[in-house]
Amino acid sequence: VQLQASGGGLVQAGDSLRLSCAASGDTFGTYIMGWFRQAPGKEREFVTAISRTRTGIYYADSVKGRFTISRDNAKNTVYLQMNSLKPEDTAVYYCAAKDGSLSTRHFAYSNWGQGTLVTVSS
Repeated sequence: VQLQASGGGLVQAGDSLRLSCAASGDTFGTYIMGWFRQAPGKEREFVTAISRTRTGIYYADSVKGRFTISRDNAKNTVYLQMNSLKPEDTAVYYCAAKDGSLSTRHFAYSNWGQGTLVTVSS
């Protein structure tokens, strides 16, 4: 599956932003989908992941209560709704796909989008 992330931009602290990740092909519904981010000079970190049927969702503690992941299997798209954004949320956000079960580990994901930059000013 090929992934294309979009929706990043420059916002102020406290604002909201919604990222989208569109997948090609007809197998989207068979994949676990995740969002990761990488800030300048830092390692890629887990943000959230969602199971195929949306029954299982993981969030990083740093985004819990502020970010919401969702997916629309009919549209081959996964979303990341980000509310109450903070300057420390500034990063390139990547969507990723994997087989098997939910995981927070980036090396477990086999397919990656190109990333979309989110910049949060204070």
